[in-house]
Amino acid sequence: MPPLPDGSLAALTALDSAAAHLTRVGLLLPWANVAVETELPRLGLQNTVFHHARLVPASRTTAVDEAFWHGLRDASVQALDSLSHLALDAVVLACTSAGFTGGPPLPPGVFTAFDALLAALAAQGLERIVLATPYPEPVTEAEATALAEAGIDVLAHASLGLDDGYPQIPPGRILALVDQLPDKALEEAEAVVLSCTGWLTLPVVTELELRLGKPVFSSNLAMALLAARARAGGAP
Repeated sequence: MPPLPDGSLAALTALDSAAAHLTRVGLLLPWANVAVETELPRLGLQNTVFHHARLVPASRTTAVDEAFWHGLRDASVQALDSLSHLALDAVVLACTSAGFTGGPPLPPGVFTAFDALLAALAAQGLERIVLATPYPEPVTEAEATALAEAGIDVLAHASLGLDDGYPQIPPGRILALVDQLPDKALEEAEAVVLSCTGWLTLPVVTELELRLGKPVFSSNLAMALLAARARAGGAP
């Protein structure tokens, strides 16, 4: 089935198709993340290219916790240096939770996947959302708070309570998680946000948009939207 005319995939395709020049974006990628490199090529972008550099936290862990998030931010300096000979239009730390959990400052001009989500919502003037994540509940609560501080009204949120193993989450479990959200919140929300770059959400985006009649933004789609806008100076 095709996406809704105003859905996130259609918006991305339109932005990419309208680009007059090739856009190059650096992605600072958590070392165990396979979802970003799985999903972005499947978007079929013609004018947006992603260049990857992997981030290895000093803790050498993969589970989301302070050591992981802060380690990614620390590792960003060296990873960015590995991309220094490329003419990039934007650089994104491809981790959502590292964008709202504090830690060492990122190099100037580096956005996070959380920034990309905020930018995707702002570009369409969307202020009321429901949020679904694979994270532990306290991390999801922290994201809801960070979204609220950015002016986004989180009407409801749901999480799987996992701190690792995100690529193994099947599409049906993501759909079931969204189904756990209150009907009233789903009806009143202007968009659905599937936060986290580490789970494979692309298989469910169109189905949810058709079922709910509103755009669905995953972290990976939001990064692609930020990239597609970067050439025109539209990055946050």
